[in-house]
Amino acid sequence: MKKVLTLIIGLCFIQQLQSQKMDFWLDAGAKVQYGASMLYNSAIDSDPNYDLTIANSSKVGGKLGINWNYTGISLDVMVGSMNGKYQDLTGSGGDDIEVEVNSVDIYLLFRDARKKGYFEVGPKVSFLGDVKVGPQNGTKEIRNPDLYEKNPMAAVLGFGTYVLGNDGRFSGILGLRFEYGFSDIVSAQGAEPTSRQPINYVGDASSTNPIFAGIVFELNWGIGGVGQAKCGEKSKFIWF
Repeated sequence: MKKVLTLIIGLCFIQQLQSQKMDFWLDAGAKVQYGASMLYNSAIDSDPNYDLTIANSSKVGGKLGINWNYTGISLDVMVGSMNGKYQDLTGSGGDDIEVEVNSVDIYLLFRDARKKGYFEVGPKVSFLGDVKVGPQNGTKEIRNPDLYEKNPMAAVLGFGTYVLGNDGRFSGILGLRFEYGFSDIVSAQGAEPTSRQPINYVGDASSTNPIFAGIVFELNWGIGGVGQAKCGEKSKFIWF
């Protein structure tokens, strides 16, 4: 009997240790990203009147994540603009033309986080708002929304490291993020010669694809997870 009680106590102790590892847990966070961007169009790149240059873009937002040990799924919502810039090479020597594409972006990312670092990959869908085009140092014109696609898609790749905590309750993460828009942001109407976007380039129409490379910083707070608080209890949601 004594051996049986010892075995039961030992099993409960092991189960209690294991219950400290949640079946899954949730976290939420605030994040900001900033970096270099380009609205790449091969026809503009070949146009002798313009030259593709790099612009700056920034976005802010938040995230909600569901995690299993070292892996998880993150739903990010970011608000801001993806910008492009084209240098005027004509004899008039005008200002560079800037294109500001405002949007709300939804990211669905698979994340693997271990050894104080993380790797993430997944798709992004954008809900385009105002698209403004004009000289770099002048007033920009809001373009007809019918000239642009409503929900262009992009692929996202990122990696980085924890700079504050990493126990699930609170963490600060600094990383690099790369985005490539694999769908054209300009609609069929916007590709017509009479209403060509984002600028009036010459030659056949070509797709305009956003590209971004920059840093991202996020602060995460653990919400809670499903696990066993005590030996023998059913799994339940436990707040951190």
